[in-house]
Amino acid sequence: MEDATGAPVTITAVQSNSSEFTLPGLSLPLTVAVGQNLPVTVRFTPNASGTASGQLTLNSNADNSPTTVPVTGVGVVAGSHSADLNWDASKDIVVGYNVYRGGTHGGPYSQINPVLDATTSYTDSTVQSGKTYYYVATAVNALLQESAPSNEVKVVIPTP
Repeated sequence: MEDATGAPVTITAVQSNSSEFTLPGLSLPLTVAVGQNLPVTVRFTPNASGTASGQLTLNSNADNSPTTVPVTGVGVVAGSHSADLNWDASKDIVVGYNVYRGGTHGGPYSQINPVLDATTSYTDSTVQSGKTYYYVATAVNALLQESAPSNEVKVVIPTP
């Protein structure tokens, strides 16, 4: 979200112009070291079906502060199912996690999170009624090296 070039950047505040977009687990103030970036998770909780847009505004000591970041999400029809996944944090130092989903026990799996997830939870809102899914997660360190997959979790989505 913020990229520090030339000097450390301390983010002191983040505001969203929409209650549909939040940054869970972000503890401020937060300093980003020179040459580093800060992966964050933006949670989208739609109020209605369809596309929603918003803006996140970051206040920091950077020359271009405040920084505005556009965000967009697509809401699913009310009554649709989702799979809420949670896992234990890695004992190693990590910058985030990847979540993978497959349709058969043991894989193959495909990554379903578009960017590293900084939290230890993920909601898959693209599941379909009556289907069974298998999930694994991996931890990713600062060198972008991925761990071995976690134990597999089976999720059965009920039919309406």
